[in-house]
Amino acid sequence: MNHSIRHRLHQVLLLGLAAAGVAVLAACGSSSSGTATASGTSSGGSGPKIATAKNATLKSTVLVDARGMTLYALSVEKQGHFICTNSQCLAVWHPVTGKPSGSISSLGTVTRPDGSVQAAYKGKPLYTFASDTAAGQAKGEGFKDVGVWHAVTTSGSSGGGSGKSGGGGYGY
Repeated sequence: MNHSIRHRLHQVLLLGLAAAGVAVLAACGSSSSGTATASGTSSGGSGPKIATAKNATLKSTVLVDARGMTLYALSVEKQGHFICTNSQCLAVWHPVTGKPSGSISSLGTVTRPDGSVQAAYKGKPLYTFASDTAAGQAKGEGFKDVGVWHAVTTSGSSGGGSGKSGGGGYGY
């Protein structure tokens, strides 16, 4: 096995372990009147608050949730075609669920294959990334698997782009 494949397998293993840790922590959440979703929004009450924030790493203004977490879109998800639907993908890429609120034009919703409502920008479904653990991070930018994940900018294009490759491994 060559070094780059071994390195990539190591990265996928670490990302999988991180996603499993996030899932365990989410299961230990507090009991409140609303059900917490992976994006940190509540299914009870109003939908997710979406705003813009300057991202120093990407050198652009990106969409963020109420916690300041970068929002992403998958390049191949558009016009009602969803790729991120199985548990492996959803463990890493968390749909931002509910009707979004905020002063950004072009915010809307799309209906996922399971019937749930997901926030969208210019028709593209919005997600957070499990490896982003603090506001302002954009570790998912340029991640490649079944398409390319990009931080969503207010122009609707990708962020600065690190060009890193996820190389697959999720099998979704």
